[in-house]
Amino acid sequence: MLDENDDIHPLFAGAPSTTEFKKLRKRIVRQAREAIEQYGMVDRGARWLVCLSGGKDSYTLLAVLYELKWRGLLPVDLLACNLDQGQPGFPATVLPEFLERMGVPHRIEYQDTYSVVIDKVPQGRTYCALCSRLRRGNLYRIAREEGCSAVVLGHHRDDILETFFMNLFHGGRLATMPPKLVNEEGDLFVYRPLAHVAEADCEKFATSMNYPIIPCDLCGSQDGLQRQQVKQILDGWERNRPGRRQVMFRALMNARPSHLLDPKLFDFQGLQLNPGQNQENFGEVPRLR
Repeated sequence: MLDENDDIHPLFAGAPSTTEFKKLRKRIVRQAREAIEQYGMVDRGARWLVCLSGGKDSYTLLAVLYELKWRGLLPVDLLACNLDQGQPGFPATVLPEFLERMGVPHRIEYQDTYSVVIDKVPQGRTYCALCSRLRRGNLYRIAREEGCSAVVLGHHRDDILETFFMNLFHGGRLATMPPKLVNEEGDLFVYRPLAHVAEADCEKFATSMNYPIIPCDLCGSQDGLQRQQVKQILDGWERNRPGRRQVMFRALMNARPSHLLDPKLFDFQGLQLNPGQNQENFGEVPRLR
C-alpha cells in the first residue's frame, strides 16, 4: 500500500530507490503501525508532541509518523519539539533549519539543563538519570502549553530490551519501558511507536536518508555506562545466535504471571487442587513408600 502512488512527504524526498531500502522503509512503517494499533495510541484528532533529539531514532520516528499521517493512517496532529539543553557546541541551527525545510510544524525550546547536571552530579557518576528527569519535566510542560495529549518518544526495541536487562541486573525487578503509559500527574500519555523496530533498522534508515545526525556529547562521552555494558552482552548473544534479540523481545510480550514468583500478580495462596480433573488427566497418583 505504501508504494502504490508516488506522493511522498518531504521527509522522504531523495530516498534511495533500491529494493533493500524500500523493504526497510515498509518494515519500519508496518512495525510502527502495528505498535500504534496494538497498544491503542490513536485518539482521533489528538495532538502529539514528537520529541526530536537529532539522533537517528528520533529522525526515524518523525519520518514514520509523517508517513503514516501522509497516507491517512494516523489521524492526529503532530508537533515536533527539540529541547536544546545548553550543551557546549550543540549545533542549534541544524534542527530548526531542517524542520523548516521539511515543512514540519515545530517548537524549539532552550533550557540550560546541562549546567544543572554538571553542577549536581558528582565527578565520576553518570549524568543520564538527572539529565533524563530534567528533560522529561520540560517536555511535559511544553506538551501542556501546546495542548498536546501525548509526548511521543523515539525509543526502539533494543532500548526496551536493554532497559529490561538493566532492571534485571541492577534493579532486581522485571520491568522495562512500556510502549504506552500515563505520566505521574495523570494528564499526559507517553507513547513509543518504534517499540517493535530494531535499532539497526533505525540506523540504516536515518543514514540512508542522510538526515543531519547530532550526537549526544554529554552521555555519549562517558565510558562504563550500565546501558553500554548491557548492550555489549546482548551484542555477544546476537553474534552467537542471530535472532536472539527478537526472541527475547517476544518474551516481553508473552508474560505468564503464574510461572513467576510475584504474589501481587498471581494468587498463589488461592490456588486450589481439582482432584477430579487430576484423576482424569493423570490417572491415579502412586502412593509414596
